[in-house]
Amino acid sequence: MLAPYTASNNPNMHDAAHEVHVNTIPPPFPWARDRRATVHTREYLMENGIVTITGSVECKRCKVKFEMGLDLEKKFDEVWKFIQKNKHDMSDRAPDNWAIPVLPKCEHCGGENSVQPYLAGTKKKHINWLFLFLGQTLGCCTIKQLKYFLKHASIHRTGAKDRVLYSTYMTLCKQLVPDWFDSL
Repeated sequence: MLAPYTASNNPNMHDAAHEVHVNTIPPPFPWARDRRATVHTREYLMENGIVTITGSVECKRCKVKFEMGLDLEKKFDEVWKFIQKNKHDMSDRAPDNWAIPVLPKCEHCGGENSVQPYLAGTKKKHINWLFLFLGQTLGCCTIKQLKYFLKHASIHRTGAKDRVLYSTYMTLCKQLVPDWFDSL
């Protein structure tokens, strides 16, 4: 007897269950939401006492891996002021300091411009987007990782890396302060 004609035994038919991609995930960080590529608003973070954003980093020189903390308010203020001051000159392209970020000094070996986000082996759904945004190190991501972020944020994601990077910064900024974003 022949098996019924179904998607599972017919290579030309697609099984809809395999094509459905669920956007909800267990939040990988306290500042991340349960949807891929989304973070809580700045207001939510402050109300819930989430004022330090931590992330894994590695020194390019001494190869030491460690956790680094960033002050949410201080770092957000730096990024926000930079965007306000330079948005009209950017022409929807990330400036050089975002594309090739100046990295922090290593607290272990003292190496200048050497502490980079540790992304090796990190699944895209577990990338620490807020840490990268606040540290202005999203430029350390590959274009594939940035396009992943934009895909799950429902943002157009084609173009050169500087355009994709710019869109990633603007999208994260809008997620953090949706009310302020329109004031640019």
